[in-house]
Amino acid sequence: MEGVINKPLLAVISQGCAANFGDGEKIARIFADEYHVVFGMPEVKASDTQKPQAFVLNVCTVKGNAGALKLLREALSNVPDAKIFITGCAPKDFREEASKITDKIVFTSLKELGQGMLTLKRVQGDRDGNKTLRESPLVGIVNIEEGCLDACAYCSTRLVKGRLHSYPAADIIQQVKSLVNDGCVEIQLTGQDCGCYGFDTGTNLAELVQQILAEVPGNYKLRLGMGNPRHMMQYLDKLIECFKDDRVYKFIHLPVQSGSENILKAMNRKHSATDYVMLAEAFNKFPLFTLSTDMIVGFPGESEQDFNDTLDILEKTRPTVCNITRFVARPNTPAYNMAGAVPDEVKHIRSAALAEAFQRIATQNNARWIGQIETVVIEKPGYRKGTYIARNAAYRPVAITSEEPLQPGERFTVTITDAEPFALIGHIN
Repeated sequence: MEGVINKPLLAVISQGCAANFGDGEKIARIFADEYHVVFGMPEVKASDTQKPQAFVLNVCTVKGNAGALKLLREALSNVPDAKIFITGCAPKDFREEASKITDKIVFTSLKELGQGMLTLKRVQGDRDGNKTLRESPLVGIVNIEEGCLDACAYCSTRLVKGRLHSYPAADIIQQVKSLVNDGCVEIQLTGQDCGCYGFDTGTNLAELVQQILAEVPGNYKLRLGMGNPRHMMQYLDKLIECFKDDRVYKFIHLPVQSGSENILKAMNRKHSATDYVMLAEAFNKFPLFTLSTDMIVGFPGESEQDFNDTLDILEKTRPTVCNITRFVARPNTPAYNMAGAVPDEVKHIRSAALAEAFQRIATQNNARWIGQIETVVIEKPGYRKGTYIARNAAYRPVAITSEEPLQPGERFTVTITDAEPFALIGHIN
């Protein structure tokens, strides 16, 4: 332990999707021999004798550069003399803006940081037999692929991550085994687009999941990462079979982005609104399934009718999770120079209307759980004292109140007593 204390401190801070957080954990392991690594922005006081000597900012710019630039300024404010590495989704325009703030940044990538150093031994644990370095002792993030097979008109991530590269199934299965043996009760399979996993190697996501379930025993649950609808349609029946196993969360993330056929074509999404409805109906046949989606409002050329089509598909498919984004033009993407820009005030009105409709639907969906008796796993303390957040079989957050302290990973039988738009309320039986 003394050696750990004497190591210089490094903070790894990730933003955005689970794939980015998975990369952040890999980065932490790369630096673990040289630094004492912590996750997240540490609270730094003037009296502290040990301050971070370096930050790795694993940024996300999908919704614009503001959040990543704010993170950079916060790191500089906390420790002005620290080294700053920036990785993640950092396209050219972000790098240019960040370089105007400070010239101390080293822009890098996971590969450049030493991806080759991540041997199986590092995944299983360090030389001292300690648990694998990750943000949560209970959640194992497994990146199964990088890049995608699409060219969506608004997306800058593909400019950074490139074409699809799927990791070997054998390596993924071994990593899942190691994480389960290391105490993980939740395994998140993630990537930029898990839906096209294996298309470059002759397999697919459903076959990977079935292999994991067959070869990795244990009391854990798999959470499948985001998949674009057009890819998942190609192996839907096999994917549906996966969800019949209790070790798979009854949760799927299918980003539709718009309910308008015209806007979907302009976005170059390569799936139709009808395709998405078919998929949603297939998954919603499972009782109390959690359908998650993404929707963009204010894409160039979006008319009032186009927006109404998005409202209609929301009502028709009734997702319980919906990430709503106002369109932001990203430099070097086709959408950046598209005609028909939607005024900001219209974007705000439409996003507010969509959010209101979604929250009503989510509340109704969650209300179906009231009276259900569920086995849940404690995830973390809640925001209010004496409250805890747990997850049920459909990956719904369940808020629990307890006078006795509860520990992450503990399992309880609860009765769902109430529902809110973003969570269930449970009482321990």
